[in-house]
Amino acid sequence: MDIKQYIARIQDFPAEGVDFKDVTPLLNNVEAFKYVIEKMSEFVQSCDADVIVAPEARGFIFAAPVAFNTGKRLVLVRKPGKLPREAHKVAYSLEYGNNYQEMHKGDVHEGDKVVILDDVLATGGTIQAIIEMVGKENATITGICFLADLLYLHGPNVLEGQNVYSLLSYES
Repeated sequence: MDIKQYIARIQDFPAEGVDFKDVTPLLNNVEAFKYVIEKMSEFVQSCDADVIVAPEARGFIFAAPVAFNTGKRLVLVRKPGKLPREAHKVAYSLEYGNNYQEMHKGDVHEGDKVVILDDVLATGGTIQAIIEMVGKENATITGICFLADLLYLHGPNVLEGQNVYSLLSYES
C-alpha cells in the first residue's frame, strides 16, 4: 500500500521553514490506518518487546493501537508538567525549537525490552531524550519504529547502533 498518498505536506507549519507531515488523512482512511498499525505491530513483535514507549501527541495515536494489538504495556512520554507522579526530565531539540520530555519513574521496569514508537523521525532529539530516560531505568531498547523518516533533517548516524524501522521515508 502506498501510504504516502495519505500524508499531506503542509509548508511553513507550525513555523516558517517547516515542512509538516499531516497524518490526519491517514487516520481518516480505515484501510490505510489498519495497514500502518499491522506493520508497526509486526515490528514490535519481531523485537520481542515487553513495553512500547511513545511521545505525545502523535506517537500516542499509533502506539496505543499497536500496544493493544500486540498485548504490550504502553508508557507515555509527555511535555513538562503533564505527568502527576515523579518523572525523569530530559531536554531535547527539534526542528523548530527546544523542549523537555518527561516519563514517569518506574513505568519502564529494570530489564524491560523496549520499543520506542513515534510518527516521524525528524532531528532525532525526541528519540535521544527517550533513549536517555529508558537507560535511567536500566532497560534495553530493542527497536525504534516510525511511520516516516525525514532523512533530510538528520545525519545518517542519528540513531546508529539501534534497530530502526520506518514504513516510509522522505528525502526532501
